Amino acid sequence: MDNNQEKPKMNMPKFNMTWIYTLVIISILVAYFTTDKTPSNAVKEASYTQFKSIVNKGWAQKIVVNKEQNILAIYVKGDHVKEVFGYTPNPKGKIPYVEVEFGSVDQVEQFVETARDKALFKGELVYENEKESNTLNMILYNVLPIILLVGLWMFFFRRMGGGGGAGGVFNVGKSKAKMYEKGGELNVTFKDVAGQEGAKQEVQEIVDFLKNPQKYTELGGKIPKGALLVGPPGTGKTLLAKAVAGEAGVPFFSMSGSDFVEMFVGVGASRVRDLFRQAKEKSPCIIFIDEIDAVGRARSKSPATGGNDERENTLNALLTEMDGFGTNSGVIILAATNRADMLDSALLRAGRFDRQIHVDLPDLNERKAIFMVHLKPVKTDSSVDIDFLARQTPGFSGADIANVCNEAALIAARHNSSHVCKQDFLDAVDRIIGGLEKKTKVMTASEKKTIAIHEAGHATVSWFTEHANPLVKVSIVPRGRALGAAWYLPEERAITTRDEMLDEMCATLGGRAAEELFTGNISTGAMNDLERVTKSAYGMIAYAGMSDKLPNICYYNNNEYSFQRPYSETTAKIMDDEVLKMINEQYERAKQILTEHKEGHAKLAELLTEREVIFAEDVEHIFGKRPWTSRAEELLEAQQRADAEAMAERRAQQLAEQEKEKKEGK
Repeated sequence: MDNNQEKPKMNMPKFNMTWIYTLVIISILVAYFTTDKTPSNAVKEASYTQFKSIVNKGWAQKIVVNKEQNILAIYVKGDHVKEVFGYTPNPKGKIPYVEVEFGSVDQVEQFVETARDKALFKGELVYENEKESNTLNMILYNVLPIILLVGLWMFFFRRMGGGGGAGGVFNVGKSKAKMYEKGGELNVTFKDVAGQEGAKQEVQEIVDFLKNPQKYTELGGKIPKGALLVGPPGTGKTLLAKAVAGEAGVPFFSMSGSDFVEMFVGVGASRVRDLFRQAKEKSPCIIFIDEIDAVGRARSKSPATGGNDERENTLNALLTEMDGFGTNSGVIILAATNRADMLDSALLRAGRFDRQIHVDLPDLNERKAIFMVHLKPVKTDSSVDIDFLARQTPGFSGADIANVCNEAALIAARHNSSHVCKQDFLDAVDRIIGGLEKKTKVMTASEKKTIAIHEAGHATVSWFTEHANPLVKVSIVPRGRALGAAWYLPEERAITTRDEMLDEMCATLGGRAAEELFTGNISTGAMNDLERVTKSAYGMIAYAGMSDKLPNICYYNNNEYSFQRPYSETTAKIMDDEVLKMINEQYERAKQILTEHKEGHAKLAELLTEREVIFAEDVEHIFGKRPWTSRAEELLEAQQRADAEAMAERRAQQLAEQEKEKKEGK
């Protein structure tokens, strides 16, 4: 046998204080339940006269007197037990006794002394207290509940204090931040972040600050103390922070704003101080706080509003740690939020968050780059055109595009396809925008005709309004809560003019106008259209100053603690009148367009009833080419021209290089 062979390791259980607590409780319970307890048939109650009779007969072996309860117990000699109790006791069992109530201890003592003198009682006379005899009962009834309550208290406070680790309740003020010693632990780099080139460049500079600080400090510059990532949900703010953690060679602390919030007073501020203490020990390092609006919301300006004092104390501690008397050299704060308008102004000032990095929704080229990232693991065929997919998803965030790619793969797998094709992506976009297709929903012929007339009205009016979004397709297949829908290709505008908003409003009202004109009745199917139109009209008048009677005035109020609208009742009445006037004008305009093209609308509604889904090509076949070229089409043509010019330039360079190689070869 090889002596050098390793011995198998014994998996010994780890020591835990819980074992000791458990053993103590079990020992007390065992002691209680195994204590000698006289059975009921070993105790016999008797009168004081019977007690004197037993003693005078010489049967008494021992007398135990309890002074507090005036009760005495007579233990009878074994030879006479059967005569007193009527049975022969078990030698290994409990010793039986007779229990007697007496009036006076002096009387008992005098009687016992007389019995001793007459040699009738030779045993011992013992005095006991109830407290001494019931010591164990007192422990169990008084001490044991306290022990159980303390145990439960420690258990729950350990759970609330951050888990079952050592310390329990004493760790409730400790920071919950997760630290990554090496950024590569997250396996996310800047290569994984598509689009957002401007935001990516700014956070790359932060990483460069930490790697090469002398490059900036030699010129008199200072490393920024913090950067705030601001943008809509799903645009990649947290992904950028993960990329910073993956690229930086310094410790990275990550936590959420809600981790500071606790039910105990002062815990949030304590966690802030503990987080910065750890960061200073590890500096240079980065602290990332996701959803900082949970703790950085603007403080109340009026005590009467009853603000959350605990949250405000936490924010005060955060403000002090970020830029107070203490030094935080080498500690950079990254934070993310989609509610920057709700943050406290003291948190946003230079010296705390020196930079606000806006992470907006991706444009056309950025959506192409995002699709290329998310399509890498997807098996696609030659029909998939990334340019087409990017144009079909305006207003989509990076998270939405990832969802489109995943939904397309699921749809293809549902159809048992070996690859994901173009139609799968189109179905995925429809699924995300409109909801799940309800093929089992039953509609009558009249309902189906009304819906077709409604959707054809949208398509017709949008086709003949200059600034309305270009039509992609129209469907009367129920999806989600909608009975029908028209898909458009929204133009990505930097600014929106009054005419563009009015054209959109007119196209939205086209469905209700078509119902009234061609069915002689109106339905509830236009409720969503009316809601959108009303919100748009109030926004134009109250915020954008696009009203004839209230021009160049904005009543937008960003003060969350203000409970009064910033205009009078008279102004509110003017707003209501202007909204009604604007919507009615566009409604009459929609009816006028439909009246002028009622034959084409009828053909479109009939085709829609027959096919259930029609495309822009079908509308163009009925009405002819759209009179106006959309901005999206102009951008597409410009992009195609730029691509063609770049391709021609590359081709010319290749030809020039080939000619040069031929000359050198000769």
